[in-house]
Amino acid sequence: MSALQDRLERPDAAVARGVTGGVEPGDDGPPACSIEQALQLVGDRWTMLILRDAFRGIRRFDEIRRDLGTPRAVLAERLRKLVDAGILQRRRYQEHPPRDEYRLTDMGRELSPILVALMHWGDRWLQDAGPPTVLVHEPCGTDVHLGFHCPACGVDFGPLEIASRPGPGARP
Repeated sequence: MSALQDRLERPDAAVARGVTGGVEPGDDGPPACSIEQALQLVGDRWTMLILRDAFRGIRRFDEIRRDLGTPRAVLAERLRKLVDAGILQRRRYQEHPPRDEYRLTDMGRELSPILVALMHWGDRWLQDAGPPTVLVHEPCGTDVHLGFHCPACGVDFGPLEIASRPGPGARP
């Protein structure tokens, strides 16, 4: 059983380990909102910046710490939380002294559009001089743009054309 499954299926054990994901003793399960549940794992400043570094290829504890200026204890806790959740995996790159690096898992790589969307939002609304970094499709050099696309209709559309409805995991 993965750490994430354990946290969701046995909330009391997860609370004892400090990995709550919004689940407290007496609750009848994880938060009904997937956004709320995801924010429990990745919703703080340091965690998002650690993920940004992982996507940039910065994987070693000392490199991440140097890049972000994160206090050692904070960085260790955030990395442990990301590994426990299955977003990062530890990989030994040196035996003596033992040293590990932190690599994105498939689950972690699926966070890329979220980080790109947050970056584009910040570029548009918070950067008067323009974006400090531009993301491009590496093979051809074209700027990356995010959007919504309907595979059935074959059309691109905006956020005002999205509706929500209860899914299979909705609480009664």
